[in-house]
Amino acid sequence: MSVVSVHQLASCITCHAWSPDHSMIAFCPNNDEVHIYVVSSDKWEKLHVLRKHDQIISGIDWGVLSNKIVTVSHDRNSYVWSQDGHEWVPTLVILRLNRAALCVQWSPKENKFAVGSGDKFVSVCYYEQEHNWWVSKIIRKKHNSSVTGVAWHPNNDFLATTSSDGKCRIFSTFIKGVDSRDSEVASSSDTKFGEDRIVTSDVMLMRICNKDVDKILQLDLSFSWAFGVKWSPSGNTLGYVGHNSMIFFIEDIGPAASAQTVSFRDLPLRDVLFISERIVVGVGFDCNPMIFTADKRGIWSFIRFMDEIKVPASSSRYGSQFSEAFGKLYGQSKHGASSDTVEPSRPRGGAHENCINCIVPLWKDGESAVKRFSTSGLDGKIVIWQLNEETFA
Repeated sequence: MSVVSVHQLASCITCHAWSPDHSMIAFCPNNDEVHIYVVSSDKWEKLHVLRKHDQIISGIDWGVLSNKIVTVSHDRNSYVWSQDGHEWVPTLVILRLNRAALCVQWSPKENKFAVGSGDKFVSVCYYEQEHNWWVSKIIRKKHNSSVTGVAWHPNNDFLATTSSDGKCRIFSTFIKGVDSRDSEVASSSDTKFGEDRIVTSDVMLMRICNKDVDKILQLDLSFSWAFGVKWSPSGNTLGYVGHNSMIFFIEDIGPAASAQTVSFRDLPLRDVLFISERIVVGVGFDCNPMIFTADKRGIWSFIRFMDEIKVPASSSRYGSQFSEAFGKLYGQSKHGASSDTVEPSRPRGGAHENCINCIVPLWKDGESAVKRFSTSGLDGKIVIWQLNEETFA
């Protein structure tokens, strides 16, 4: 596991996305613009600056099939950008929001995209060919706070969301005339648009309600803000993170679902990425990607940090004197522990020097697992990472 390259492109980066062939990258430098760079081995060159939003852009996704870019912003609007020759042409999408749009993602078939917002609901947008515009359908009255993350199931129907109310929910987004009822999603599309299966907070509280077609599956997992929801490549496992330094895994979504909670002693995560069915990389406030794996029994655990920091042998006790003193005092007062048993703090960061807020896979055709990915953070860096073969052993 190693850092392939580090690129300082801004003072702060909000989010980023790659073109289908990974030859270009689009990112927001913490303002109302999107910068597009062409990527080469020796240097990255700025090609375009997309200007249309009025406030900070909070989400970007670049369609692999359509080559369209979708952006959302705190100005409560979304734009779909289509390339026409050497220019990018924007199309406004009215999201019908009263609060900021926070995140966005294309569906696997790219006939829809989902937008999470501070307005406590999700906009599912699709293109209406007849009228030549983008239409948004709203999933209302389900979230109690801001929607911080959205993730599409591979079947193009289920949509998972995380929220600062501490809950992760799964909705059906089947839209008549847009989606087809193929055999893969036949059972899931029996539910109406916006109906949910809820995955919430502590271990294994399950509630099945049968009221006509309404089915709710509820698992209690997180007691804090929830972020960074993702599906595994097969769609059999769902993972997301909480602001309480925990990561949650739900296997076999449905009445027989099982949940696992992995807690760690380090700072909270902000986003996750499934490298394969049994390997997950999490990024966040520790400024250093963390690797989690599941063993043969399906038990998830934290393995290691990707960017290990070498500490000089002479510095057997690192960290500032203040942080060590505070740690000793806190340990004694809360646990009655001796001052000698309190571990000193671990140095933060490596390639990144501030919180990592975005992780994007760099898939290659024919690969069964992600071997490269990129991260961006509040330090304004784009870092490309390479996973060694031993990671998949």
